Amino acid sequence: MSVARHITDETFEVEVFHSPYLTVVDFWAEWCAPCKRIAPFLEQIAAEYAGKIKVAKLDVDANPVTPARYGITGIPTLLVFKQGKLVETIVGFLPKDKLLQKLLPHV
Repeated sequence: MSVARHITDETFEVEVFHSPYLTVVDFWAEWCAPCKRIAPFLEQIAAEYAGKIKVAKLDVDANPVTPARYGITGIPTLLVFKQGKLVETIVGFLPKDKLLQKLLPHV
């Protein structure tokens, strides 16, 4: 069972801006090989840091409005929000330990 929440353009605001947790939005697509490589790490982080870090996945092909709003031109791109404010942008594949190095200072 997936721990990450699948969100859409319509649910983005509620899921991200109103989240009490550090929220990582994974902009991805089914055809993206690096997206598939990073996905298990994001699932692990969501499970291990439940109640502290929320992972949300937004399919860029099915939801073009939000990626355009944030200028997403490559995937995977992770936008990290804390209390509704963008605090970190991570572009491309990173292994789990490097992801945690970028995320944990914001928790």
